[in-house]
Amino acid sequence: MAERAYALTTARAQEEAKAGANVSHMASMFKVAGATLNQERCELMVEAAGNRGLGWSGGGFTPEELAVTRGWLRSKGNSIEGGTTEINLNVVAKRVLGLRDTQ
Repeated sequence: MAERAYALTTARAQEEAKAGANVSHMASMFKVAGATLNQERCELMVEAAGNRGLGWSGGGFTPEELAVTRGWLRSKGNSIEGGTTEINLNVVAKRVLGLRDTQ
């Protein structure tokens, strides 16, 4: 359901941008939401795999199980790349509160 809401919000932002609205702050919102969704999805996959979702190498794990572990670890980088989650949340908060950038 969260992924569907994300997709619908993305579509709405695209329509607003086409109509000439300033949607630059939405990039920060999408970065935070996308990173969170991906991390939650990967954590769920690790939980569902149980101890089979903790493999890193070796013959005791299938390629799919190894991909689950690596995907989960990789998802942690989503909250850093493209600006940290904290910075992106500050951008969104400024917009919500109507604060100006001080640049």
